[in-house]
Amino acid sequence: MELIILFGVLAALMLFMSSRTRKQQKQQAEFRSSLEPGQEVMTGSGMVGTVVDVDDAADVITLESAPGTRTRWLRAAIVKKMDAPVVGEDADEAEESSDAGSITSADGDVDVPDDLSGLDTAQREYQENKRRENGDTEDK
Repeated sequence: MELIILFGVLAALMLFMSSRTRKQQKQQAEFRSSLEPGQEVMTGSGMVGTVVDVDDAADVITLESAPGTRTRWLRAAIVKKMDAPVVGEDADEAEESSDAGSITSADGDVDVPDDLSGLDTAQREYQENKRRENGDTEDK
């Protein structure tokens, strides 16, 4: 009887984890399908560039990292959209009104994990907190 309960709990856990993974994959696929010229994005290897061409037939995105420097990437290599930097007077206003980009605490200490395994969790927690601050209650 205990063995059946254990297998039931393990099966439920595996189902929960796989559904969460499918949900994340679906979100990434939707993001990649919505890419269009002019957006600033980052690849999985960390290269940042502006989308200049989208070839849906070949599933290839052309990025420009510096003026005149264009590279072609598979659509799957694009992992996230970069937020446009705030320039000029808007930067001063944004800095005064929000410290959302700050990684330091009020006392100046920064909590750095000892290994890389905690970074994914920390990033997810940061995004959830940011979403809550913006009043977005939709579970993504």
